[in-house]
Amino acid sequence: MAVARDLALARLTGGRLHLAHLSTGGAVEQVRRAKASGVRVTAEVAPHNLLLSDAAVAERPYDTNARTDPPLRTKHDAEALLEGLRDGTIDCVASDHSPRRWIDKACEFDQALPGISGLETAFGLLMRLVHARALGLAELIAALTCRPAGAWGLPYGSLSPGAAADVVVLDPDQAWVVDPERFLSKGKNSPLGGQTLRGTVLLTIADGNIVYRNGL
Repeated sequence: MAVARDLALARLTGGRLHLAHLSTGGAVEQVRRAKASGVRVTAEVAPHNLLLSDAAVAERPYDTNARTDPPLRTKHDAEALLEGLRDGTIDCVASDHSPRRWIDKACEFDQALPGISGLETAFGLLMRLVHARALGLAELIAALTCRPAGAWGLPYGSLSPGAAADVVVLDPDQAWVVDPERFLSKGKNSPLGGQTLRGTVLLTIADGNIVYRNGL
């Protein structure tokens, strides 16, 4: 309902609309139709909504770390989100990094604060799509860099001469086991603990300065 309402307002006013955290196939289809009709809308999806489903809640019975907002949906919804990313209906991917204190998750499922500490697992989780040949590596990098920059009209996401020296060095094949206790973030709330991911960040340069190197 919220997506339909906001798209209707954008259509009536001619204003620009950005929709964060799409999570259902129905929302993807509404955005697809709106774009086709000329509505000025861009949309984003989070890694966990692309790669996980409501089954993650049951894998560790009522795992509060899998409670997020919007919630994890069905496998069918995840497939629709992927198709939306592939055909350009969804413009970009954002981590939706939502760190929580342990006490905010140490309770009954419906009482836990929603959110997943997703920044440090985002690339490795998304690489599952590349390794499964469901998405090209260049497409994934674009969805994380130049496409969000373009959606917001920002001069980033480019390696051209004179561009800001914002660079990330990646190893798309390095395997690692998720251990939330080793996260640099104070939020350790991840439903991916114990899982093996392939793909990691080796080096991050922001405005010409090294700000991250091999876990430091």
